Amino acid sequence: MKSAETQPNTTVVAGATGFDSKAFLRRLTQRPGVYQMYAADGEILYVGKAKNLKNRVSSYFRSCGLSVKTQALVARIHHIDITVTGSETEALLLEQNLIKQQRPPYNILLRDDKSYPYIFVSDRHPFPAITFQRGTGRKEGRYFGPYPSSGAVKESLNLLQKVFRIRQCEESFFRNRSRPCLQYQIERCSAPCVGLISEADYRRDLDHAKQFLQGRNHELMQALAREMDEAAARLEFERAGALRDQISALQQVQEQQFVSGQGGDADVLGCAVQPGGVCVHALFVRAGRVIGSKVYHPRVSIEDTPAEVLSAFIAQFYLGGPREIPASVIVPMELPDQTCLQQALEQRRKRKVAVVSRVRGDRAGWQRLAQTNAEQQLGSHLASKQNIYHRYLALQEALGLDSTPQRIECFDISHSSGEATVASCVVFDREGPKKSDYRRFNIEGITGGDDYAAMHQALSRRYTRVRKGEGVLPDLLIIDGGKGQVAQAMAVMEELQIDEVLVVGVAKGPTRKAGFEVLIRGDSGEETVLASDSPALHLLQHIRDESHRFAITGHRARRAKARGKSTLEGIPGVGPKRRRELLKHFGGVKEVERASVEEIAKVSTISRTLAREIYTALHPDS
Repeated sequence: MKSAETQPNTTVVAGATGFDSKAFLRRLTQRPGVYQMYAADGEILYVGKAKNLKNRVSSYFRSCGLSVKTQALVARIHHIDITVTGSETEALLLEQNLIKQQRPPYNILLRDDKSYPYIFVSDRHPFPAITFQRGTGRKEGRYFGPYPSSGAVKESLNLLQKVFRIRQCEESFFRNRSRPCLQYQIERCSAPCVGLISEADYRRDLDHAKQFLQGRNHELMQALAREMDEAAARLEFERAGALRDQISALQQVQEQQFVSGQGGDADVLGCAVQPGGVCVHALFVRAGRVIGSKVYHPRVSIEDTPAEVLSAFIAQFYLGGPREIPASVIVPMELPDQTCLQQALEQRRKRKVAVVSRVRGDRAGWQRLAQTNAEQQLGSHLASKQNIYHRYLALQEALGLDSTPQRIECFDISHSSGEATVASCVVFDREGPKKSDYRRFNIEGITGGDDYAAMHQALSRRYTRVRKGEGVLPDLLIIDGGKGQVAQAMAVMEELQIDEVLVVGVAKGPTRKAGFEVLIRGDSGEETVLASDSPALHLLQHIRDESHRFAITGHRARRAKARGKSTLEGIPGVGPKRRRELLKHFGGVKEVERASVEEIAKVSTISRTLAREIYTALHPDS
């Protein structure tokens, strides 16, 4: 991009009566560039780009026709800085750099700014592993991706393990093997660590896996069929059978994930806009294969129409970070600056990019699918937000609060007869669970099974840090427990001189059934039983259950690590043979834990009754 220049004498500062737009616009250039709007305290409000700066900035100061959100923005403007560029494309690229750096509150903002997941294959090892990797460039080798989510990567890795038996272990684990590991026994690895496969044969399987990741499936299927025939001709029937199984597995994948008749790479975007929310649904297609989708709910302020939202979304989505730009971006409608967007994407990609809305055949089907999903996801999202809002109002009324809580934290304790005690802290705000603020505490130095001491330790550790400025206090603290646990919470609040947080215990009622919980206020000791259909009770149950789930998940992981054995051990009816069959079928313990009862029952040695018992043992909070 050519260097931009800041236009001299274009910043007009507001006087006592506000921003002097007429004086500012009289001197404003008609060249392309970027404008930055600031508030009186110097806060950046909005960054925009324009093909004609005078025409674009003038549109904010019309006497009529402005949306409420735009009027709110204009009312806060104290001064505007202008940066002139050589073209509209340069302006677009500069705008995205400024948005990324300054994150203005009135611009569309994506929360999804983390590095994206890739599949990585090392070039410097005789037996390279295929591994999960976030971001690119830190290691020498081949990167495949990015994928829309870590789940999509794990699904692909699981398939590669099952079909091609490529190792996925860490280098330290690989170097120190003296005998094959469990992955070899369940036929998920060819055990190159102990020499059970030659380097040439391993490289051949690795090349097949790379072909699959590159989307060269037709070529791969032909090569496998040819190798199978050659192996059969040499009377190598075991090898021919293995190749036959690979072909069968790949055919199954094609039936499930490939779209016939179209190839190439494309991102297909759908967009829905309603009062209160926006949804963009992205469908990712690589080499004709739908590799996944993702839903985005960007924060928007002054964009009103789906076309305006998509234009801003595409610019930030592809130009605001190191994201792969496909050959084609399919959108559901013509965009106001479609040509400029396409030129900017081509400049960033250094190859041709097509931003298109008029498509046929399978691409039209993808387009309809993305748009339908965007509309449905937005409807569900708004309904959920509305439902949460009503629950918060009901909770405010039930507890007699002056205002609705903005932040709620809930603590729970999990252990097995005092072993591997873990405390959980989950956080909810007006949007629902705020998982980035979740915390777990490994409890040490107490008598096993002493829930009161465990609760006291977890609360002390949590709120001591908050008092040191490492977090924020909640408006409401929920304790999963009765009077004893609430007393511990009140003791910690008193020790740390925290008196602005309301403590409420959620204790099981006499029947210990859901719907009969007793609420215990920490400040007065008052006990309340809400109606079983109360929205306030439903909110507390949701928070309490989420805290319990988070605690027991951490406890199980800590216990399994301490015992050095699988969580499948100890389940009645599941001996070594059935454990082996489960691991062979699913590929690992984590996959078994994620499986449904129906999926577990598909294992040949597992009945539906036993599948239910396994599921219950792995999900004690279900």
